[in-house]
Amino acid sequence: MKKLINDPETVVDEMLEGMLAAYPGELRRLDDTEVMVRADAPVSGKVGIVSGGGSGHEPTHAGFIGDGMLDGAAAGEVFTSPTADQLNEMIEACDSGEGVLCVVKNYEGDVMNFETAGEMAEMEDVDVRQVVVNDDVAVEDSLYTSGRRGVAGTIFVHKVAGAKAAEGADLEEVERVANKMIDNVATMGVALTSCVTPDKGEPTFDLPDDEIELGIGIHGEPGTERTDMMSADEITDHLTENVLEDLDLDEGQEIITMVNGMGGTPQSELFILNRRLQEIVDDHGLDTWDAWVGDYMTSLDMMGASITVAAVDDELKDLLEAPADTPALTV
Repeated sequence: MKKLINDPETVVDEMLEGMLAAYPGELRRLDDTEVMVRADAPVSGKVGIVSGGGSGHEPTHAGFIGDGMLDGAAAGEVFTSPTADQLNEMIEACDSGEGVLCVVKNYEGDVMNFETAGEMAEMEDVDVRQVVVNDDVAVEDSLYTSGRRGVAGTIFVHKVAGAKAAEGADLEEVERVANKMIDNVATMGVALTSCVTPDKGEPTFDLPDDEIELGIGIHGEPGTERTDMMSADEITDHLTENVLEDLDLDEGQEIITMVNGMGGTPQSELFILNRRLQEIVDDHGLDTWDAWVGDYMTSLDMMGASITVAAVDDELKDLLEAPADTPALTV
């Protein structure tokens, strides 16, 4: 498979160097790490918000570093958790004395290494809290997790936690709103093709041209069902109905939606999914307050998409529409 790389072993390092070259005034890379932080980190008087995970999901995570969102992000190797040592360095670099909130996707390696890093940072008198995002409704106890996976809904958690921290709220309040979003968000995805990792150079799993995988994870792990190819509306119906069943929302509830591309899907196709998504939520008597469409959490070059729905109230709406200035998202 053709890729624009030099050496599979240097992909993450060269990606981060290229990102730093594009945003030299906004980002800073910690020496001898795969950790990016705000250029002005730690920000005085503000709770630090950090995240991280395996590379291959860009713009997640470093693309969301900046005013109103993350203070730091650690990049592991492709689909591999960052080490606890690097996560610890990130936490300490983003602590201004107000504490640090770690936003962690529910994958066993990420959770374990963030917990270890938090314990290391607490030994240096850093107040560390951790929230775990588990928005994927497709499967429980998957190949990589105990419990539900954390996927694209994580971006909404970054946004509300980052906005609350930017207001000057204390660590307990920032943790509270992050958990509030986690409790009200659900996601499900589909793959039309496998992805190709740089080191392997071939599809990570076999998916015939006339089949799709429903309920796929962001690492290409198996979903809930492999089926014949379906129309865009049929796929949207399946994903959305599963998400709405999980949320069990009352008629009239305001929501925010996200149609997220998996890395290889044209924008035109994402908008086709969004067209049907908005018809479905309207049929359910729900009120779409805002709709996001684009690539937020990808799986390298996978063709596919995920659909996220989150219930919002006045507090969450204020945080979601609060100013943010990052490489991947500006509000």
